[in-house]
Order: sequence, then structure tokens, then C-alpha cells
Amino acid sequence: MTKLIGPKKINTAVFISGTGTNFKNLIKFSFSKNSPIIIKYVISNNSKAIGLNYAKKYKIKKKIFKFRSEKESKILNFLKINHIEFVCLAGFMKILSQNFISKFKGKIINIHPSLLPKYKGLNTHQRVIKNKEKFSGCTVHFVNSKLDSGKIILQKKVKIFKKDTADTLAKRILEQEHIIYPKAILKILANP
Repeated sequence: MTKLIGPKKINTAVFISGTGTNFKNLIKFSFSKNSPIIIKYVISNNSKAIGLNYAKKYKIKKKIFKFRSEKESKILNFLKINHIEFVCLAGFMKILSQNFISKFKGKIINIHPSLLPKYKGLNTHQRVIKNKEKFSGCTVHFVNSKLDSGKIILQKKVKIFKKDTADTLAKRILEQEHIIYPKAILKILANP
């Protein structure tokens, strides 16, 4: 009897700087049968990032880089040697150079906690509440040379309530991030 082998999964690195909840979510997604990715490495600019604990728990290799521009060739070389074909940014707080992004053109994505193109950058939840917006949300997009400006893959709208604080809104948006990040990966990588 012939054993059926599923499609080859794409070697992926997840870049994080902080708590790593999206990283943990992507790990669980990568274990599912229909996932097109296998996470080979987590890469961080922060050796104290809480999210690195998930690497240990799920036996994923980790690598710390300082991410100064002169070191990017070292990082790119590391990714090449380890056959990384796809990069997911998940709470990664460094801006990558045009050279780095061009090496992964169409193969590097990010999740951002607002409905892009509105509220690029940091402190999105405080800003949307201060501006009395009715909705916020999250966006998965391709990474290009401009901050939070790449082509949008998926978005999810979240209603803002009058009683919302930046923290309560962040929590509800994060729940949606965990839903749409895997969906966006499936959308761009699963067999068409």
C-alpha cells in the first residue's frame, strides 16, 4: 500500500521582538495538516523577548541578531544557509532595509494592529481611541520598503466601544490577528 505524502511545507522563519502571541499562534497553525508552512526558526532582535519561550516549548530553533544594517548580510546568509523561503513578521519592532526586503520579495509578510492604510506605526490603539474612530482592526500585508505600506492580503474590522481603553481594544484586536494571520498565509501560499 502506497503511503500518501502531503504537499511539501515551506521553510519559514518568524521574526519577533516581544510577547510572541502571534508566533505561538503560527506554531500551532504550522502543525495543522492544511498548513503550507513549517517554522524552522524564530529570529529576534531581543534576547529577552518573552515569545522566545515558545521556541523552547515547541522545539523550534532560535537565533538572536542585533539588526544593525551592516549585519543584515549576515542575517540574509543565515536564512539562505538554512533554506528559509518565507518570513512572517509578528510583533517585530525593527525596520528591515530595502535590500533585505528585496531578497524576499513577495515572501515576507507582517501583521499590523490597525486597518491600514490608516494608523501606520506605533501606538495604534491609543490613536484610534483619541480620534474617536468607530472601528479599528488588523491587517496582514506584504512588506515593502515603506513602513506598513505593502499590498494588503487580509483585514478584519473590529468595532470600538465607548468604554474601550487601548488595552481592551488591543485584546479584542489580538484575537482577530490570531484568526486572520493563518488565513492570509493560506490565501497566498496554499495551492491555488
